[in-house]
Amino acid sequence: PGDFRLGPNYPNPFNPSTTVPFVLPVASRVRIAVYDVLGREVLRLVDTVLPPGSHESTFDAGNLPSGVYLYRMEAGGRFFVGRMVLHR
Repeated sequence: PGDFRLGPNYPNPFNPSTTVPFVLPVASRVRIAVYDVLGREVLRLVDTVLPPGSHESTFDAGNLPSGVYLYRMEAGGRFFVGRMVLHR
């Protein structure tokens, strides 16, 4: 992997779970959190040091209402944001 990357979640829209792929070029501390549209953190998917390579995390929104959610990755001093839609 040549650079940090946060991929689009799939499937999107989803019900009740979706996968968030990401790539790390070097071992890094990674934090991925999901937020509602008001900016409140609803779940932390990842918060650990991971080796370089392709990774993915699953978001299970079984107890959340339908709507738009944002996911944000912090890694290598950079920030990435994606948008997902939970449709019941």
